[in-house]
Amino acid sequence: MDYYVSIMRNYANFDGRARREEYWMFQLFNTLILVALFILGLLFEPLFFIAFIYVLLVIVPSLSVTVRRLHDIDLSGWWVLIKFVPYLGELALFVMTCIDSTYGSNRFGENPKGRGMEEKAFIEF
Repeated sequence: MDYYVSIMRNYANFDGRARREEYWMFQLFNTLILVALFILGLLFEPLFFIAFIYVLLVIVPSLSVTVRRLHDIDLSGWWVLIKFVPYLGELALFVMTCIDSTYGSNRFGENPKGRGMEEKAFIEF
């Protein structure tokens, strides 16, 4: 829940990197909230409007955490546009968000896991 709250507070930050855990925990809580609002909307039709408002409020934070997740694997945030490619775009973005962080610093900042170059050197041997 801490990841969800921190992403919502920092909703317009497209700089830096986001760990897989941060990205997927945000997606999990976002999905749980949407499912709960949808079920409540089925029971009480006026609550569909609240679900619609929630979706509008979460668009920018969702986009920002996705861009930062792409930064974590050393890809430009513009790769989020691959989502618009029918069928394969969603799958490609899903795979990209599952890839582990690049070791050490990259052009978008320090590794949020705190893993530095010493681990990379160890892995290469």
